[in-house]
Amino acid sequence: MDEQRKKRSVVPNQKMKLILCFLTITCFLFTGCAKQTVSGGKVENGTASQMGQLAQKETQAVIDKIAKEKAEAEAAKKAKEEAEAQAKKEQASAGSQVPKVEAIPGQHRDPNSAVVVIDPGHQLRGDSAKEPNGPGSSTMKARVTSGATGVATKVAEYVMNLNVSLKLKTELENRGYTVYMTRSTHDVNISNKERAEYATSVGADIAVRIHGNGSSNSSVRGAETYAPSAKNPYVSHLSKASISLSRCIIDAYCQATGFKNRGVFTSDTMTGINWSTVPVTIIELGYMSNAQEDRMMQDETIQNNMVQGIANGIDKYFGF
Repeated sequence: MDEQRKKRSVVPNQKMKLILCFLTITCFLFTGCAKQTVSGGKVENGTASQMGQLAQKETQAVIDKIAKEKAEAEAAKKAKEEAEAQAKKEQASAGSQVPKVEAIPGQHRDPNSAVVVIDPGHQLRGDSAKEPNGPGSSTMKARVTSGATGVATKVAEYVMNLNVSLKLKTELENRGYTVYMTRSTHDVNISNKERAEYATSVGADIAVRIHGNGSSNSSVRGAETYAPSAKNPYVSHLSKASISLSRCIIDAYCQATGFKNRGVFTSDTMTGINWSTVPVTIIELGYMSNAQEDRMMQDETIQNNMVQGIANGIDKYFGF
């Protein structure tokens, strides 16, 4: 028998049950009729009647069971569809609950003398070749890595960093700053040391490094900034100003976005900090390993707020 005929020969279980019930009724009725006897000119057909009633009850029971199973299946399907629809609705409205921050929308301030270098962290491909962790350091670290990836959105960190940085550049220029970026595309190979040296070469007053965070604990969330400590062996003289810059930015950023403020941390092991010659901060925008925060950072409204927050923090640092 060919495959098509085999498929046509298959009878669904529920239909088979009904057919079997029908045959059972017929069998009972036939048997009852065969056992009829004539007594005193009267036909005794009680047996056939009883058997027929029994078969009807059994058939109805099967029909009722099938109807119940069908209703339960439909109810489960409906509940699943409603749950999926609610999840999509919550995801779509994740950013809409945060009002857009309107700092100075569409306005331009008079130019000021401050020069800002924005460093969109990471790049398309990492470079595992080594470079000194700081001036004169014997500790060698990878030149640059490709970064993290959003656990929910699958957006690469280097992509998010550049998207935010480009928007920040426009906003800062609208506010009168002179802005330079260490990169404006993904397919580059610029080490952390070279990024710090670039800030020096263009006469930067501050360097703001844009990054996304990650953790093995998916419940961790919030934003934080990093600066060199007062005991940094390379740039201890930049510690106070860098911590001030970091504090101004993280406070304004979290106020604008509603993200948890994890505060200012110090680090003396980051190459991009150790080679800096100007006040420097690394802002970790949020945790890409946290599904909710990952989605929020890709929301257009929230991302605009992220930019406004960073810009507001830079304004506060310079006293504008």
